[in-house]
Amino acid sequence: MALLLTGNGLQSTLLPVRASLEDFGSLAIGVLGASYYIGFVAGCVVTPKLIRRVGHIRVFTAMVSVASVAPLAHALIVVPSVWWILRAITGFCLASLYLIIESWLNERATSQNRGLIFTTYTTVNYSVITLGQVLMLTDDPSRFPLYTIASILVSIAAVPVALTRSPQPTVITADRLSFGKLFRISPVGAAGCAVVGLTNGAFWALAPAFVLQSGFAVSDVALFMSATVIGGALSQWPFGRLSDRVDRRITILIACAAASAAGLAIVAAGLAMPNLTIAAGFLFGVFAFPVYALSVAHTNDVTTGVDFVSVAGGLLMINGAGSVIGPLLASTAMETVGAAGLFGFTAAIHASMALFTIYRMRQRSVPADTQKADFVPMPATVPVTSDMDPRAEEAGASGPDEPGPPEGSPPTGEDDAPNPPSARDAA
Repeated sequence: MALLLTGNGLQSTLLPVRASLEDFGSLAIGVLGASYYIGFVAGCVVTPKLIRRVGHIRVFTAMVSVASVAPLAHALIVVPSVWWILRAITGFCLASLYLIIESWLNERATSQNRGLIFTTYTTVNYSVITLGQVLMLTDDPSRFPLYTIASILVSIAAVPVALTRSPQPTVITADRLSFGKLFRISPVGAAGCAVVGLTNGAFWALAPAFVLQSGFAVSDVALFMSATVIGGALSQWPFGRLSDRVDRRITILIACAAASAAGLAIVAAGLAMPNLTIAAGFLFGVFAFPVYALSVAHTNDVTTGVDFVSVAGGLLMINGAGSVIGPLLASTAMETVGAAGLFGFTAAIHASMALFTIYRMRQRSVPADTQKADFVPMPATVPVTSDMDPRAEEAGASGPDEPGPPEGSPPTGEDDAPNPPSARDAA
């Protein structure tokens, strides 16, 4: 997983930078980012069917072969439409690879080590994505070596899996709830995951182009992206611990309001104080990146009678849909008002989410402390991640809860009071 994420982290910055240097235009770069997420969502849906047909190892080696060819093809054929297709293929392959590796991790996890495995996985996720950004500093993005490095990293990732003596995991069926049902269960949680897709999808697709269009050097792109990822990694636990002690919607409100302010600060710094842009990017990561895990945790707090894994899988699909739309909207904003359009877009979306959260807090009282599961920082990768989440095992061990009112239900009379703890909550 570390090898795959390092290679993909390098590609996620390298390709927008090269596209900017080749004058693709903001809209074409936005389509490039959206193409990746289209392929990624498709991979989450199709891969389980492929595994049932030929097995984990054959699918893994096939996807590694295709994924390692894509960065080399990017270097050979510098045409926007070809890059869109290649990026969609990369997204499909990487979703398959993540799903297979996470299936193995989930299969080997026990009640004694599940929390350690999940925490280690999340730490590796953020660490090696940062390493991928730093690799941008090793060569000129217009030359071939960086594309070769990305290909090598993905190729080598096949070796540990191909030579493993561990038995293949069982095929995990990632059941998902419909978007409509998720919004009825938890409007704030579902909207938060959509907002993360819109904003973070736009960030990963267009932030390198924003940095270059703001007059910075290519080396500054790697520093800006690394600072943002590090900020997001460092803030996961503080926000999580705070959310365990107060109404989790308050932490979502704080994070979104501050992320909106940080986005505006990036715009202001780029226009008047370029030296502060990287610091503002760090603050953006601090506040924007934890929103996904906070939204999933809040949804879990108010969910009754529904499997946690199904809820988390549905929320991931909402996030994926937002990640497709976000780069397209943000690139249109950049085409209209210039580089400032990217973080102007994210600021508007985060501010809207903050206002929506305030509205929802007035509609429903805070869940009782006994209904809250502990916060778990989680990356938005593929549905199997939710199986590794320790909360999934806790929910499965205690059986289904008694059905409760969805979050959208208006409070009336004694129903304003928090619901009593269920059997799962007591356990």
